[in-house]
Amino acid sequence: METKRQKQINELLRRQFSMVLIDEGTYIYDRAMVTVTRCVVSPDLQSAKVYLSVFNTENKMEVMAAMDENIHQLRHALASKVGKQLRKIPELKFFLDETLDEFFRMDQILNKLRAENQMGSEEE
Repeated sequence: METKRQKQINELLRRQFSMVLIDEGTYIYDRAMVTVTRCVVSPDLQSAKVYLSVFNTENKMEVMAAMDENIHQLRHALASKVGKQLRKIPELKFFLDETLDEFFRMDQILNKLRAENQMGSEEE
């Protein structure tokens, strides 16, 4: 279970890392749209998992690789934004969040099933 402090830091990191991506992101991943869906900081506040959604690109793993290559630059930019609130900036680990992709895929499947069901009942 997360403590109140962990929840506060999760939200702080999510918001501020989103701002870092707005400032620094276009240099790293060109035209792809990357959003921070959530951050989960460890109980000792030494590491943070950053979940990212990637849109407007065919190769999402290429964007994730670019994020990993530039992790030091991104962490430094994050430190300049949250340095006053945190003593030590956590080590960042990036994960691809495909929740929205799954939602759209399921929505398409359900719409297809509805269309097939309606067409079947009209013929009868």
